[in-house]
Amino acid sequence: MKGKVAPMSVMKRVSLIFKSKANKALDRMEDPRETLDYSYQRQLEMLTQVRRGVADVATSRKRLELQMNTLQQQQNKLEGQAKQALGAGREDLAREALSRRATLQTQYADLETQYHSLQADEEKLTAASQRLQAKVEAFRTQKETIKATYTAAEAQTRIGEAVSGISEEMGDVGMAVQRAQDKTAQMQARAGAIDELMASGALDDVTSTGRDDIQAELDQMRGGQDVELELERLKGEIGGAPKREIESGPVDGEAQASPATPAEQPQAGESS
Repeated sequence: MKGKVAPMSVMKRVSLIFKSKANKALDRMEDPRETLDYSYQRQLEMLTQVRRGVADVATSRKRLELQMNTLQQQQNKLEGQAKQALGAGREDLAREALSRRATLQTQYADLETQYHSLQADEEKLTAASQRLQAKVEAFRTQKETIKATYTAAEAQTRIGEAVSGISEEMGDVGMAVQRAQDKTAQMQARAGAIDELMASGALDDVTSTGRDDIQAELDQMRGGQDVELELERLKGEIGGAPKREIESGPVDGEAQASPATPAEQPQAGESS
């Protein structure tokens, strides 16, 4: 028994999964506006069928009315013929005319019953048609209101998704921008690493004119010597500036006044 129950359970699960996925796919594909339009179209078809039924009943009622009028005319005719036969002394003809008139009266009564039945059905169908028409008109108004609201909400959702970047299209754009930024950063890091390797001499420059590592080291030593010479020159310029100021004499023969010694200053209390 257990071996039979397990496959049945698996089949139920597969069926449930299939139905749920199908329902989800249909939900994504369904447009409420199209559904409302289809429902409105179906109601219009029902209203058309009801109106056609009313027209058929009215036609049948009118046909019975014509038959009843014909029977009434025949009865009147037979009654006149019976009177003429009695006036002519032909009682047998009068009796025959009245017999036929009685048969027509029976047919007329049956038609009259059917006529009243059709008339009642016609009134019921007419009332039903009017009620259905009112419902269809109300549904049409509600349908247009819902469609307008849905369209506005859809537009607002699309704008919000575009602004926030959570829509599928904007998500693809964001992913593309992120990939471009990642590749740019990767390329910049690669270029920096190559520059560092070439500067350290670990990576040869294929566009160079044959310089080797020995020449590179000599150039580096020469660059250090140039730096030392430039440093000595700057030191000489800084140290020679005060010396030049001492060696420079008075300009245009003007003598500099030396301060008076304490002996030369007049003592307090001496007369001039």
